[in-house]
Formats: sequence, C-alpha cells, structure tokens
Amino acid sequence: MLPEPITALIAGLSKLPGVGPRSAERIALHLVQTDTAVVNHLADVIVNARKRIHFCDTCGALTEQSPCSVCSDSRRDAALVCVVEKAVDTLNIDRSGAYRGKFHVLGGKISPLDGVEPDDLRIGALEKRLQTEPIREIIIALGTDVEGDATSNYLAKRLAREGLKISRIGFGLPAGSGLEYADDLTLNRALEGRREMSQH
Repeated sequence: MLPEPITALIAGLSKLPGVGPRSAERIALHLVQTDTAVVNHLADVIVNARKRIHFCDTCGALTEQSPCSVCSDSRRDAALVCVVEKAVDTLNIDRSGAYRGKFHVLGGKISPLDGVEPDDLRIGALEKRLQTEPIREIIIALGTDVEGDATSNYLAKRLAREGLKISRIGFGLPAGSGLEYADDLTLNRALEGRREMSQH
C-alpha cells in the first residue's frame, strides 16, 4: 500500500529503458527517502540535459552545439561515413576505438508494420552529404534483425553510385540483436570484418 505520489514515480521510472517494475520501485523508494537537496539537484541536471542536448544538424548524433565534435574534428577521415540507427550507436562504435571516420544517424529502421517508411528516416540528408562531402565509403552498421537487413539492402541500392563503396559490418554481431548489446571487442571485429554489399 504505497502512497499515490510514490506509485506515480514508480510508473514514470519504469518507462525508462532497462528499468523493470522492481528496479523502478527500489529507485522510487530511495529517492523519496533521500535528502531533498540531492533530489532537487538530480531533477535539475535531468531538465538541464534535456534542454541543452539536441541532434547534430549534419550527422544526427547527440550534441550541445551543431556541428557536433565528431563532424567538426578535422582529424577524422571525412571519406568514411558509418550509418547507424540511433544516436547512441555512434557512442558505442566510437568507444570501440576501431573507427575514426564520420557518422550518420538514420533515426530508425524501415518497418512498414510500425509505419516507418524510408521518407521517415534521415536518408535524404545522407544523400545531400554525398553531394557536398568527399565520401568514398559508407559503412552500414545496423542490427542484424529483419528490419536492419531490409534497411541495409534498401540503402545499398538507393545510395549506389560511381566511386562510392558501400559495405556492411560483418561478423561478430549476434543475429537478431542491436549494437547496444555488443562489447568493444565484438564491435571492433565487426568493423574490421565489414564487406562490400552487392548492388544486385
């Protein structure tokens, strides 16, 4: 029999990724018993982060200022662009240390059942980048589920043009999973084992 404010807090926390009902309850009970100043500080930093962080105009990664630190880093290989599904995927790949090119976040995968069509993704923005940036290779780094495979194949066909190599990260990623579950070594091997995608 918990008071309504606590049950409301539990309901809110349980919507966070990776937080189940039990974890949400533990966190909620901890927060309502914690010093008010600590809770106020936590609330402030959450609101502040949400206000200040947005998507990079160029690549779609999370950033405070646009272009982001990756897009504006002249030491990165501008001829190489790694295409990922979500902004958080750029962090996972960058952390692996195996990749020193640029990124492009699609913002999802093609999934007609969920109402996600190619026009709902940032594919047009990538095509514009191909016209203005010296891109020679696109590495498609999407998960190996049905939607990831379909999106990868669609991109390989749509982006195909003279002088552009299109590859997909290869081995190392378990079938049916996303990048967020892969460790650094797995991502490293997947990037090294990428292969060029057939245009047929």
